[in-house]
Amino acid sequence: MGYLIRPVKADEWKRLRELRLAALSDPVARIAFNEPFEKVAAYPDEVWQRRAARSDEDRDPLTFIGEAPDGSWGGMVVVLVEQEDADERGGGEAPWAHVVGVYVRPEHRGTGLVRDLFAAAVEWAWSRSGPAVERVRLWVHQENDRAAALYRSLGFVETGRTMADPKDEGAVEYEMALERA
Repeated sequence: MGYLIRPVKADEWKRLRELRLAALSDPVARIAFNEPFEKVAAYPDEVWQRRAARSDEDRDPLTFIGEAPDGSWGGMVVVLVEQEDADERGGGEAPWAHVVGVYVRPEHRGTGLVRDLFAAAVEWAWSRSGPAVERVRLWVHQENDRAAALYRSLGFVETGRTMADPKDEGAVEYEMALERA
């Protein structure tokens, strides 16, 4: 199935909200996402309008969607650019792109859609100017083996950095990154 991969448009905020809530309703949401359904469902319309408008203006966080030939949205990925003031050695760090909010509806899984979404997110990150993004990263929950395998197949590697799951201090998330070639 051929998908149109594109940023969300400002007037599509209701569809964006629906897709995000579908993601947070997925059975793996507890390990895949850090925001609970109840919190996100309570966001006012202005939050969704702002998120959609930023993507439409090519500003991060930018949400890419995969639109099927019938107009339905099969999935999404969100990418933003971050930069820490300093790393643990005291030096500045180049900005990186951070991929979050990866979701593909069950009926669209296995179609290659997630690969196309990632390709768009990475291409967008690499195309940023001054200062250039040198790395795309994401965090994956220790129990999310399926996602980790997908990220490895896309060229992401574990960096050795970990953090406690914000929802469960007893669980760990680990960083995976893709370096600019």
